[in-house]
Amino acid sequence: MPPDSNVAKKSDSPVRVEARHRVRLMLTCLCDIYFGEVGISTVKILEHLNCEVLFDKEQTCCGQPPYNAGDWSAARQVAGLTMRALLESEDPVVMPSASCAAMIREGYPVLYEGMMHPEVFELGEFLVHQLKIRSWPVTTANPPAKRRVAFHRACHGRGIGLTNEQEMLVGSLPWIQLVRIAQGEQCCGFGGAFCATHGAISAGIGMEKLHNIMKAGAEEIVSGDMGCLLHLDGLIKKNKLPLRTRHFAELLAEAIAP
Repeated sequence: MPPDSNVAKKSDSPVRVEARHRVRLMLTCLCDIYFGEVGISTVKILEHLNCEVLFDKEQTCCGQPPYNAGDWSAARQVAGLTMRALLESEDPVVMPSASCAAMIREGYPVLYEGMMHPEVFELGEFLVHQLKIRSWPVTTANPPAKRRVAFHRACHGRGIGLTNEQEMLVGSLPWIQLVRIAQGEQCCGFGGAFCATHGAISAGIGMEKLHNIMKAGAEEIVSGDMGCLLHLDGLIKKNKLPLRTRHFAELLAEAIAP
């Protein structure tokens, strides 16, 4: 876990975005199949901050699985659908996933030589750097119970330059206590297809992460990557560990009045 100076302090003066923004929402494959509540939370967050959220039902996968597997021909077919659905507009694209954001920003210019850097943002990155949110605007009259949270920074987030954006927003919630964990920057072991092709190694890395989290006394693991959360949650359930996993968007959405 990073030093306390990297985490936003609790604020009694929540920030509200007044200017109207229009964004296109991309929901990832994992969000569609396993994490529908993350998509709902993302829309709630953006609308709470005065954003008009557009959703194109023609969107599919970003193309990262075949891209990482080296099948660039298949990756281009999938990526082409995403570009037509989301990138032919001047509106910024926002997604609750650094993994997919990294694929579009870094992978697409490789698949399509000469392609301009698309205006695509991970959710926390968009909130902090585009909307200038530093402390989450809490409006709920019924705050959740206080709890100790370990934040997991996903590898793909570091790949696109994220630092503590997600963590800063979560840390600004009055009922959240962020705890330090040993080897806080360590991978969870998921790695996409890596967890299937190298299952024992993948599980070993994940269990080491979970051991450090439990040793820190955390009750909950929060991250911005659904792949990491899926992997860690599977290990938690398999080993009957006293932990739960949440996406950071869910925590921010909890702070918004119905």
